[in-house]
Amino acid sequence: MQEDISILKGLHPGIVLERELKKRGLAKGPFALSINEFPQTLGAITKGKRNMNTALALKIEHALDIEEGFFMILQIFYEIKEEKRKQYINQHPDLSKLRAILFWDTQMDKIDWQQQKRAVIQRVFERGNEQEKEEVNRFYGKAEVDQVLKNKTQKKDAR
Repeated sequence: MQEDISILKGLHPGIVLERELKKRGLAKGPFALSINEFPQTLGAITKGKRNMNTALALKIEHALDIEEGFFMILQIFYEIKEEKRKQYINQHPDLSKLRAILFWDTQMDKIDWQQQKRAVIQRVFERGNEQEKEEVNRFYGKAEVDQVLKNKTQKKDAR
């Protein structure tokens, strides 16, 4: 499972646990009891409402024959993602320079400008005016914008 970590980075470990239990046909309640845990605890973790702790991760990994430390690694990456989100929450382009119509399908105040930067850059450069393109270049940096647009062109050419 170690090779899966790169594609799972940022996911709450409970989501991965839920998927693993479903894949194995195991119900959460009986599984929780089998490892001497409260079903409510496991339920809260699989819903992402509670974090994984080391003791529980070890129990789960042992019971499911998963590599030791797997769920704690996921927990750390999830916490890193959440901390970055908190740090960047107030960082966004100058919204007065972007027309709301560019983002007709979402509320601009709900956009995660860091996580969704590829989509934002692509949309602005497909449909935006010069002022909007300049603002996106200023916010993300010309090198980052050029890289995103270059990758998009390469993907189109590969088809």
